[in-house]
Formats: sequence, structure tokens, C-alpha cells
Amino acid sequence: MKTFLWMATAGVLALASCQEKPSYTVNGTIADVADGEMVYLQNFVDGNMVNLDSAVVKGGAFQFKGEADTIAQSRYVSYPAKGISSPIFLEAGTITLDLNNELSKVAGTVCNDAYQKFIEEFYAVNKEMRALYEQAQNDSLSDEQRKEAENQLNVKDSLSREIVYNTISSNITNVAGVQLLTRFSSMFDADRIQPLVEQIPASLNSVEGVDQLKEHLASLAKTAVGQKYIDFTMNTPEGEAVKLSDFIAKNKYTLIDFWASWCGPCRAEMPNVVKAYNKYKAKGFGIVGVSLDRDSEAWKKAIKDLNITWPQMSDLKAWDCEGAKLYAVRAIPATVLVDQEGTIIARDLRGDDIAAKLNELLK
Repeated sequence: MKTFLWMATAGVLALASCQEKPSYTVNGTIADVADGEMVYLQNFVDGNMVNLDSAVVKGGAFQFKGEADTIAQSRYVSYPAKGISSPIFLEAGTITLDLNNELSKVAGTVCNDAYQKFIEEFYAVNKEMRALYEQAQNDSLSDEQRKEAENQLNVKDSLSREIVYNTISSNITNVAGVQLLTRFSSMFDADRIQPLVEQIPASLNSVEGVDQLKEHLASLAKTAVGQKYIDFTMNTPEGEAVKLSDFIAKNKYTLIDFWASWCGPCRAEMPNVVKAYNKYKAKGFGIVGVSLDRDSEAWKKAIKDLNITWPQMSDLKAWDCEGAKLYAVRAIPATVLVDQEGTIIARDLRGDDIAAKLNELLK
């Protein structure tokens, strides 16, 4: 009898769990849209929006219902006719969404509330930054006024970064925080990002970009100042295979310069690199250029146009460059300074900092 009662109770509980799966309801509103128009629930896959569900607009309202999302990422509610789209987290509960073309508002669950608070603060600061940038470009301003506008712009930029960081930090155990971390991690140094990554729950490791971020941080740690450089092989512009080590051993100090012909900031920075090379090459300073180009002819032309006379290497894979991955390079220009024993002594030297560091080392 007791066995039967236990089995019956277990069966009822199992049935209840099947029948009462966590679900969401999205109650949406949209202005100035005729009855009968369609709003879509979508997913972003391989650069394209894919429809998951649709709803008919009636009296400026629409509704989606379904099982709470088990995939750890945001979805989108879109009205393609006017190019309006808003991210939304399909958490269990009732979610409200005011869909509009300026700043949509979503609320009702933990991740949606957190994301909405973030986007409102971030949007407000960036609106101020755009105004300050336009002000700084005004030709009628005096040098003093322009400098003041630029200073204010820097202050707002710092505030914007802290809004991002604080939102991530306070939401790192939910999908919204982790998704923002993968999106904005490049804004921060590794020592600020690493503690956040360590707090990500195991259940959220499937969020898109988490694995790549962990790999990036591991590569940064392996190529940080004080570590030994990592050797790799690529081809010269003439197609000859060469190793990074071929050059490191020849110089007292070698600058590994990651750049590309298509990179505007790289081209703007190159005169500083040329100047430093010409000044210090007789004292044992060398450079190895690692190009993130894909077009070999464009690469060769840029070498000539920019007066680059030091060795060059590339696998012509652009952002899939194996050397860039080894050194955790996600933005160019980027530099790594290595001594003759192979120890990394500086990273990301630019402008006058290159010459200043060499002057200190090669007195």
C-alpha cells in the first residue's frame, strides 16, 4: 500500500512538472501601426534575423506566449516595416514591452529590468557625448573652448565605461550581465575582466562569446609583460616562410608590430614607428611587422607607401591571423616589445612612448 502511494504521488508530481513548465508572456504595445500588421519574435543567427514567432497588432497591442527560453541569450521583438527592434530576454513571467523607434522599454523580469536600466543610462550618456563631439568639431571655437569640450567628452566617456562595468558586475550571475560582458569586454583591461569571468555560473558558460573571452584572457596571460614570447611561422611578402625567432635573436630589442594596410589608425601611427626605427636601429633595435591583411598586393603596396623597411610576415588571414590570436590582439595597431632573451618587456607602446621606452633601454 505504501509503495503504491509513493508511486502514485511521484506520478502526480512528474505530471505536474510536465504540465507546468516555466512560461513567458510578452504584452507589447506599438504606436501608429495599423491593425493586422505583424510583429515578429526573432533570433540573430549568423548575421541574420530568423523568425521564431509572430503576432498580429490590434489596437496598438500584441502578445507573445511560450515556454521560457532555455538558451542563454537575448531574443528580439521586431517590426521590420519601420526597422524597429528591441532585445528581450524570454524569462519566465509577464514581460511588458513598449516598442518604438527611439528607445524601446522592456520590463517585468530580472534580466529585462537590468538591461533596460543599463540601456537608459548608457543611451543618455552617449547622447551627451555625441553633442560634445559635435561641439568639439565646431570651427568657430577657440582652442581653449575646443579643449574644454574634449575634456568633458573624456569625462563622459569614463562615465559611460563605468556604467557598463557596474552593470556587468552587478548582473554577472544572470544572462544580461554575461551577455554584456562578452559584448563590452574589449573596453577594459584584463585585470578588471578576469574577476568577472571567474564569477560566471557554470550554467551560463554556453552564452555566446564566453568561451572566446576565456581563451582571449588565457592568451593575454601567456603573453603578458614578464612572460617569454611565443614563436610562430608565417610568410614574407615574397612568400618565404620565416619564424619570429629568426629576428628576435638578432636584435637587442624587437618590436612585434601588428598592423594592416586597411587600418587607418595603423597608417596614422606608422610615421612614429618609422621614426623610432631609424633612430634606434643602429643601437640594436629591430621591428617585425605582422600584417592582418588578406590582400597580398595591398599589403605590399602599403609597405612601400609607408616607407616600411623592416621585415614583414603574414598568413593573409586578416582577423583570423594566427599570430594575432597567440598574442591576444583584438585591435590594431598593437605592439609587443621583446628583449634578446625573449622576455616580453612592454605591450601596446604607441606614439612617443615607443621612443621614450627605447631611449630608456638603449642609453
